[in-house]
Amino acid sequence: MNHADLIQKVIEFDHGDPRRIQHFLKVHEFAALIGHLEGLPADTQFTLEAASILHDIGIHDAEKFYGSSAGKYQELTGPAPAREILGKLHYAEKTIERVCWLIAHHHTYDDVAGIDYQILLEADFLVNSYEDTLSPEAIRSFRDKIFRTQSGLHLLNVIYDSG
Repeated sequence: MNHADLIQKVIEFDHGDPRRIQHFLKVHEFAALIGHLEGLPADTQFTLEAASILHDIGIHDAEKFYGSSAGKYQELTGPAPAREILGKLHYAEKTIERVCWLIAHHHTYDDVAGIDYQILLEADFLVNSYEDTLSPEAIRSFRDKIFRTQSGLHLLNVIYDSG
C-alpha cells in the first residue's frame, strides 16, 4: 500500500493553501529518503511516511481556535483530523495510533521515542530551515541538539554546508 490516496486527501484538506501543501510534500520526501537510507523496517517506514504527510494537519484548526499556528497548538489539534482521514482510508488502527502520537509530539524535542519520531523531526527541520531562512548558527545549534541519524546529519550538512 502506498500513500497516494492519503496525499490526495491532505491536498484536498489544505485546499487553497499551496504553502502548506508544498511543505508537507517536502517533509514527506525527506522523511521517506532518510527512512530508506537508515534501512527502516517496512512497517516503520510506512508509518513514518504517513505521519510526515499529516504532521501539520492541525495548523488550520490551531489558527482558528488559538489564533496561532505555534507547534504546541498543532500538536493539540492535529490528531483528530488525522484520525478521521486515516480511518476513512482504512489504515490499520496500530498505524493510526502511532501517526496520531507522532503528530501530537512533532514539535517536542526531548525524550524522542522511536526512530520514526527522530526522522520526522529531522525531515521537518530540513524543510523549515529553508522555508524560515534560518541562520547558519541556528541550523548548527539545532543539528547539534536534535539530529541523530547519519543520513539526516549528512543531508543537513550537505544542503546547508554546515559540516
